[in-house]
Amino acid sequence: MMLRDVTLRDGLQLTGKILPTERKVEIARTLLALGVPELEIGSMARPDLVPPMANTLDLVAALEPQELQRCWVWVATPRHVERAAAAGVRNFQYCFSVSDAHNKANIGRTTEESVAAMPDAIRLAHEAGGRIQLCLATALTCPFDGPVDPDRVLAIATDPRTAGAADIVLADTLGQARPAEVGALVAAAGARGWGNEHGRIVFHGHDTWGMGVANSLAALAAGATVIDGSLGGLGGCPFAPGASGNTATEDLLFATRPDWFAPPTLARLVELSESLLAELDEPNRSRTAEGARSRAEAFEWVVQESH
Repeated sequence: MMLRDVTLRDGLQLTGKILPTERKVEIARTLLALGVPELEIGSMARPDLVPPMANTLDLVAALEPQELQRCWVWVATPRHVERAAAAGVRNFQYCFSVSDAHNKANIGRTTEESVAAMPDAIRLAHEAGGRIQLCLATALTCPFDGPVDPDRVLAIATDPRTAGAADIVLADTLGQARPAEVGALVAAAGARGWGNEHGRIVFHGHDTWGMGVANSLAALAAGATVIDGSLGGLGGCPFAPGASGNTATEDLLFATRPDWFAPPTLARLVELSESLLAELDEPNRSRTAEGARSRAEAFEWVVQESH
């Protein structure tokens, strides 16, 4: 199991405050130093529409090439890939929505138009020596159209025009899915080669209805190997009514316990999360962070005052 922290992209994109580049650099380097395997650090979305992402390329310029090897940037068009590659990005998350209504609201084009443009995006990413992910938003439900037909997701996943993607990201954008639905979709993608010869299956969940951790565990059990989380459950989509924060990084790590994650690591993550959320005037939605501040001092995962 691998966790990707998406605080610096999906986590920040709904916030009312702009985080300075220097602070973003500090957060990225802290997370990488703690052992978080991969990060999503920004977006090529229009800064007038998503202001917190306006300094993404400044952040890219401030990071070292070896750090960028573990970092992903959200893109939605071949032009985004081209610009990001010129700035030094090598990991591109090409994202569009399975439902036309959300894709039009989010990106301004139909799903078919996004699929049709993907071969150029793949070519540009590969020419830059990079990797590109096929990221499918609203893979389970859409805020405008309701439930999404799994066959529509799988048709895109097996479309020849999306071949060449390093991974597939299945996103429960609204956090409305249940574990059985997530497991079934991940398993179906696996039956079509994803997670084997076609690269990794990534699950991106939200915790709107309290199913974030359960859905992520269901995805892992069904064949996903990467799950997304955000510090303190920060995040949401500005173009998806009803989408609240991501599944909390702290909660996912406490549930899965990867080898690099230990009580001192959790203590540092909780401190980082609390300071960031205080800066942004955002609530902390992590139940693990809440538990870590409890008085159950006989439990090694409780954060002691000495920290």
